[in-house]
Amino acid sequence: MDKKRILIIDDEQIVLDSIRKILTSYGYDVSTTSTASIGIRRATNEPFHIVLTDIRMPDVDGLTVLRDIKRAKPTLPVLIITGYATVDSAIQAMKLGAVNYIEKPFSPEELIRAVVAAIDSSSSVLQEESTLIHVKEILDILKKGAKDRKFAKKVFEQGSNTLEKYHLTNAEKLAIITGDIDWIEDQVGIIDSKRKQWLAEGKQLSDRKETGL
Repeated sequence: MDKKRILIIDDEQIVLDSIRKILTSYGYDVSTTSTASIGIRRATNEPFHIVLTDIRMPDVDGLTVLRDIKRAKPTLPVLIITGYATVDSAIQAMKLGAVNYIEKPFSPEELIRAVVAAIDSSSSVLQEESTLIHVKEILDILKKGAKDRKFAKKVFEQGSNTLEKYHLTNAEKLAIITGDIDWIEDQVGIIDSKRKQWLAEGKQLSDRKETGL
């Protein structure tokens, strides 16, 4: 039987080395990278059975990693690595398509259980419709965010909780929460400067929160 291929994305080398050692000892084929942007590129272009990614990294935040991987490979399971300070963000990631999260520090047994469960669950996960079908909903959110600063702030601070009442796919929610203006405009057309502004400001707020700056 072919080895299961696992990609680990984390900016801390000690975490990469520790996880690689554990998973390799259980027979997995493990690749690592300390750069989120490289991790996204590898995850979307190479065959992996699961991706483990930190939620807080300096170059690209964990939700953007999740967004880009799920956009390219909707059925590829993504397991979030988190610490106590970012558990809330990890829970939000689960609501947006991550298969689960594991909190540092974790034992080898906890890691293996989480990985095995995530890989096993991937075979039964239904692929969500990734094509944008809720244009009106997105335009309504952009309009409200441009007029209501409190709502705009809540979108980035509370993530999917604020968008629950809207009929959106996870891909659409992630695009809004991560301020992905280019993708949104590809789907709904050019948006005005006020709507772009709150998305851009929210993206900066999200980046600062996830990187701890």
